[in-house]
Amino acid sequence: MHAATFFDGEGWRDGIVEFDGQRMLLRDEPPTPGIPRLDGVIVGGFTDHHVHLQLVDHALLGGSTLGRVVDLGANPAAVGALAATARSSSLYNSGDSRDLVPASADLDRTGAGVPESWRPDAPHPVMIDFAGAFLTPVGGYPSDRDWAPAGSFREIASTEMAHEAVAEMADAGASCIKVASNATAGPVFADALFRAIVDAATVRGLPVIAHAEGAGEAQRAARLGAARLAHAPFTERLDDDDIAAQATSVAWISTLSIHDADSEERTTAVDNVRRFHAAGGTVIYGTDMGNGPTPVGLNPAELAALRDSGIEGDDLLRTLAPQDPRDPAALLLRLPGIDADLTLARALSRADLKA
Repeated sequence: MHAATFFDGEGWRDGIVEFDGQRMLLRDEPPTPGIPRLDGVIVGGFTDHHVHLQLVDHALLGGSTLGRVVDLGANPAAVGALAATARSSSLYNSGDSRDLVPASADLDRTGAGVPESWRPDAPHPVMIDFAGAFLTPVGGYPSDRDWAPAGSFREIASTEMAHEAVAEMADAGASCIKVASNATAGPVFADALFRAIVDAATVRGLPVIAHAEGAGEAQRAARLGAARLAHAPFTERLDDDDIAAQATSVAWISTLSIHDADSEERTTAVDNVRRFHAAGGTVIYGTDMGNGPTPVGLNPAELAALRDSGIEGDDLLRTLAPQDPRDPAALLLRLPGIDADLTLARALSRADLKA
């Protein structure tokens, strides 16, 4: 049993971390005076709010510091099966097998001398939320893209088709609906049909996330009821009135690192995010994992781009929506300190309590 400082989603507080015979647990209670203190601090597993699991080796996620991902465009049957496997994993139901170590085991900090599945860097399950298929107009993005897996988009031509597609995604287990509104790559929905999708999603309790690209599309998607933009706007510099309006109604998923470092799109997106954040807007970490050779895990380039946008310290940590470390199902991560580079996070293991 060790005293530990942990991040509760809003700020830092003290609790107790211990190994209960099956797994590492964090208890939200004042530490007993005199007990040893964990070297470093604890946060929950990070979230990437924009991934495409059919375009990456998703098995690699188990070795990352991500505890949750949100897939924003995939065959709903395929991604639904992945999500179900994660939910039913015995690691969630009965504890973290990395810490099912015999009491007699004498661990060093690398876990040497114990089975691979018990080591601190052993794979862990990652919670998966998903949108299912892109909903797009007939001939719209990404229907003409070679990278789009079979079944990963639905072409919608009427309100009836919109209702059917939303119901299909909801019944498959989707937690959100993805709408393509990319005017640079083909047709986009008329306002009425976009609103019909939002209305159908609202009935099922699902927020709409819009890929908004092209002049005026970010503003239009927000006006028509999208709850999130899948990418920080990069087509054009939003004026201050648009920034202020969106800061009160829409969250932006960052995806800044998909743009070349010296590109106009990157400069525009970073400027928009800086002003949006300053206006009180909600920016959340997302990488568009699978869009090019992205890491299957935490992306240092995305973190650097967010810092370039003026998001640092606890604000940067909040963009990652870390899991609540008090939740027994959460991946517990150890950082060297409150102000440490987030890329230094590592899975907490019983060995950390031996130090």
